[in-house]
Amino acid sequence: MRVRIEGRTAREVVSSIERAVQSGRLAPSAVVPSVRSLAAELKISSATVAAAYRELRNRGVLIGSVGRDTRVSPRPPLASRAGDRLPEGVRDVSDGNPDPRLLPSLTDAAHRCGFEQYRYGDVTMMPELVRLARGQFTGFGLGEDEVCFVSGAMDGVERVLSGRLKPGDAVCVEDPCYTGVLDLVRMLGLRPVPVAVDDRGPVPGALREALQTRPGACVVTPRAHNPTGAALDEGRAAELRRVLKRHPDVLVVENDHAGATAGAGYHSLAPGRASWAVIRSVSKSLGPDLRFSFVAGDAMTISRVEGRQRMAAGWVSHVLQRLVHQLLSDRGVQRLVAEAEQTYADRRSGFVDALAGHGVPAMGRSGMNVLVPVAEEVQTVRLLRDRGWLVRAGEPHRLQSPPFVRVTVASLQPADIRELAAHFGAVLHPTRRSRLA
Repeated sequence: MRVRIEGRTAREVVSSIERAVQSGRLAPSAVVPSVRSLAAELKISSATVAAAYRELRNRGVLIGSVGRDTRVSPRPPLASRAGDRLPEGVRDVSDGNPDPRLLPSLTDAAHRCGFEQYRYGDVTMMPELVRLARGQFTGFGLGEDEVCFVSGAMDGVERVLSGRLKPGDAVCVEDPCYTGVLDLVRMLGLRPVPVAVDDRGPVPGALREALQTRPGACVVTPRAHNPTGAALDEGRAAELRRVLKRHPDVLVVENDHAGATAGAGYHSLAPGRASWAVIRSVSKSLGPDLRFSFVAGDAMTISRVEGRQRMAAGWVSHVLQRLVHQLLSDRGVQRLVAEAEQTYADRRSGFVDALAGHGVPAMGRSGMNVLVPVAEEVQTVRLLRDRGWLVRAGEPHRLQSPPFVRVTVASLQPADIRELAAHFGAVLHPTRRSRLA
């Protein structure tokens, strides 16, 4: 049933659509009426509806382009309590979470911390954590004014981009892209420009073409790319640095979200650039609820990030800073992180190999996700759900790239890997004989 949209002014149309999205009456990716048809229905001018749609696109609520339907964003920036509940007996391998059994105990770490009260005007960053942070970025030779702390990777990306760019500016993003980056770019009113990705990261020719749009920034995932698992090697990184060298004013932002659990070495595009930032989260290694990331960058970029932070949250809690310092300094935790990195690598490669045994190609060079190309995302998700597995459709990640589904392998045991791979084989190659049939 079509959702009723109301309003006589652009502001009223915007509010009506936002209420429909927030309530769940307009679902993510739902098509909204064309400008002309909605104007005729509401008996208002097309210019009024176009202004409303333009504002909603600038906010990231709607997406669309010339010649294509206008839709609700796959992940609109509106909190909604509506949503599908996971059916009983269905296992979620779509969520992107690390294995909780490979995360350190926060209780044990907290018991070893000595917490103190900090007041307004006190130093906002623990000196010992600053020293540890500078050690996290060996090879950069960071000064104390070239590192800061933020509340998670996306908080860092948002502060870096909004401190430099304005609505309407173009931003090069990987395609497919992590949904958090894509949604954030849209929410800030920026224009995403797709850059194709293979298993070694952004394709140099695609980046060269995207840079012709004169973007203000380029956001790259150097390893554990979500959703493809791509990772830069030094050869590819050197190629990309040469391409970027012809565009010295472009801000390069690296989202190194997986850090030490990535399962691949770190190769940066930032060396030699005037404006750059590298954001390294602890969510995959220490736990998603630790909303904490290091940010390294040139002094002006870091100053802008800290300045915007002070006008909003103020600083990252010293309770959190002390807990992160305690965890990263603990040798037992360091061993656990190394074990997690190897375990994710084993599960990832094991799943890719198991899929290959059923004639199903896949990507998964690093990280904890595996991408499986498919002809029809919705049908594949439905058929696998009927067999007890919830996988993630690729649509929210894609701009121009072909369809796929994503599987998070972080918590899969060997028996799970064999079973899920067999189900993929049965769903994608139904005419072949399956041991599960």
